[in-house]
Formats: sequence, C-alpha cells, structure tokens
Amino acid sequence: MPRSYRVPLALAAGALIGASITLTQGVLADKAKPTADTLNFKDLQTFVEILNRVKSDYVEPVDDKTLIENAVRGMLGGLDPHSAYLDKDEFKDMNVITSGKFGGLGIEVQMQDGFVRVVSPIDDTPAAKAGVKPGDLIVKLDDTPVKGLSLSDAVDKMRGDPGTKIKLTIVREGETAPLVLDLTRETISVASVRGHMMDNGLAYLRISSFTTETAASLDKVFAKLKKDSKGDIKGLVLDLRNNPGGVLDAAVKVGDDFLTQGPIVTIKGRDPDAQREFDATAGDILDGAPMVVMINGGSASASEIVAGALQDQHRAVLVGSRSFGKGSVQTILPLSNEGAIKITTARYYTPSGRSIQAEGIQPDVPIQPLKIAKADDSDTPSFDPITEADLKGSLANKDDKTSKEELEKAQAERERQAKDAQALAESDYGLYEASNILRSLTLTARQR
Repeated sequence: MPRSYRVPLALAAGALIGASITLTQGVLADKAKPTADTLNFKDLQTFVEILNRVKSDYVEPVDDKTLIENAVRGMLGGLDPHSAYLDKDEFKDMNVITSGKFGGLGIEVQMQDGFVRVVSPIDDTPAAKAGVKPGDLIVKLDDTPVKGLSLSDAVDKMRGDPGTKIKLTIVREGETAPLVLDLTRETISVASVRGHMMDNGLAYLRISSFTTETAASLDKVFAKLKKDSKGDIKGLVLDLRNNPGGVLDAAVKVGDDFLTQGPIVTIKGRDPDAQREFDATAGDILDGAPMVVMINGGSASASEIVAGALQDQHRAVLVGSRSFGKGSVQTILPLSNEGAIKITTARYYTPSGRSIQAEGIQPDVPIQPLKIAKADDSDTPSFDPITEADLKGSLANKDDKTSKEELEKAQAERERQAKDAQALAESDYGLYEASNILRSLTLTARQR
C-alpha cells in the first residue's frame, strides 16, 4: 500500500501530544508483517497471567476491552513521549485539528514526569491571553491533581464547550509559588500567518503554527506586504517563536518559498522505504533580500525544520534562544477498530545532515528574553546636548539646498521612528533586536 506523507499536528489542549511530524499508513491489520524476533512464549504467558489476576482479584470488575486498551496505552506510552494509542474519538480529533480550527484552550502539551508540560501556547487563544508560557508545568486542573492522570485524561479535562471555564494551577521556573490562571474555553480558529510592514522597507511575518492552510495563507499575506511596500521589500523578519510545529508539507512549502535549491529536510528510519528527501525548487519570494528568523524554546518540530533549513543553507540569520529539539517522526497506523496507533518511526535531518533530536537548534545570535522599562524621568537630562549650531558665531551652512520645511519633516520622521523603536523595545525586546540585525544586513547588502 502506498505511503502518504502528512503531518496532522500542531496540537492544542485536546491534543494527545505536541508538534509531531507524522506519516500516515494504511490499516495496521493489512500492514502487519512478521518481526525478526519471535515473541517469547513465557513473556506472553506472563501477560495473560497478569490479565487473569487483575480480572479475578481487582477490587472492582473490569471488562476485557478496558484492560487490553490500558495495556496498549502503557506499551506505547512507555516507548517515548510521542508514541501513543488513539481511540476512535482521538483519531478523529487529530484529523480535525490539522485544518487549523478546533475547540479548546489553544495550548500545545506533552507529558513530563507525570505532569502536563506546555510546549507552546498558540497566538490569540485563551492560553496565550492568560499568560501561559512554554515550559510551564500544569499540576492541577480545577481541583483535580494532574499527577496520576494519563495525558489523554488530562486533555479531556481541558476540553469543553466554548464559554465554559477552567482553572489551571501552574508551576513555573523562577516563581516561588504555583500560579493559578482562570481560562475560558473557545473555539480556536488559528490564523497561522500574519504580517505587517515596518520602517525602511522591512517586513515582519509571523507563523504561529503549520496547518494545511499555512502555505496558502503565507502567499496571501506576503502579496499584501508587497503591495503595502509598493513591491520593494528590503528585508524580512520571520517570527517562529512559540510555534509548536504541525503539518510537514506546510513546513516544506514555507522553506521552499525562501530557498532556490538543495535539501530542506530528510527523513530517515529503520525501514529504508521510510527515507525521503524534500528538496527546494527554483524561486525565492524575497528575491534574495536578507532574512532574520526568530526562534525560542517554544519553537518545535515543523518550525525547527524551516529554521534549520534556512540556517544550513545560509539563507537567514537565526536569532533568539535554543529551540525545543523535537526531531522525530511519528507514523499514524489506522486500526480495524477505527482507532490508530501513533509510533515513532524515524528522525528528520537538516540539510547539513544534523539531527536536532533533544538538542534543538542554536541561534546564530543568542538573544535572551528581557523586559525593557521606560527610564525614570529623574534619570533623563532636562536639556538637549549642545551642537556646533548652538555655538556663538558658528558658520552658517550656505551649501545646504534643503528647505526648512523638508528639514523639519525629516526630523519629525526620525523622531517618530525613534519613538516607535522605543515602544517596540519595551513591548518585544527580541523583535527589536531582530529588526536591528536585519537593518544591518540590508545596509551590508546595499554596500556590496
């Protein structure tokens, strides 16, 4: 049966696991093939013995279906954080989520040490608005401790009808006490791409997740940016911070938008048939203009594919902090019971051949998150510095053909840009630094 390549996941609260690169195969019953090692009869006998003991001695009756499903979940969950059993409803939810519209809190999660760990909140969702951050550990859902729950159970508790409320108790590094956040569930419609023009012909493009609609949305947003810039985009900041990943095809298409040749990503597993290389095609929507890509610890999976490709191909300068390090591929194997298993089958590699699994991508220019506060008025001089023009008897500039009105207009524009830069530094220091680096790159390119 032919193998179709796709990635259903930039999973939010309601997702089993976060940022999984996924391949889909046919029904497992049809795909099954003999293993190299024969199943040990004594091990199987032990399993059956335990099953019978639980059925006969557990304090309450348990049906066979529940016991078998729990055994399967434990078998897959014990492999790695991304392998899992999906029942019928979970498998259906996975396919819905790839469209970029789903119900929940808008939060990418995975299990860590018995708690739910936040990979990343999705932009403009209840989680992001409430202040949930990458790396947060969710320890309680309303009054229910998370410890002891499966990830699936925890996710089910975070789901609910739009408009209903839930209280998350969070442990965050650097905080002396747990944080309690009140969230209201919403129907999440992810606008995965947005952008705007900055000063001096520089553009800002934000991709918050990779869904089936991302590639088309990027084309639409970029066309508007070109129109706003009158066709003259001198440089681009691509913001992939807190992007938990998603659809593999979308990541490949985004990388291809800025690369003209060479590999974007390679997938390698035990099965030689699972190896595949995705290459760039001719054409760069920026026509070679400088790029800066922003990443951080919430940038995972598909966003790491894009960042790694642009870094290895020397197409962009990466700034920020080390990415999440999700470099494995999961295969979805549908089952005859309308459920599926999701199992890790391969790793992906950047164009230079590096695996980022558990290592992440190191930016070219590290930028630590900082909060810039406005200076106290008492620390600000109450006078302007003295210049040559202020000196008594200084010579007038008789060669200047610029009118007074033009000089005043230019000065007003410089003051506006300085004020905007200060506001940006205070609201998003990382983007402020990234835009400064991009300006330097555009100046260098202009001087060549």
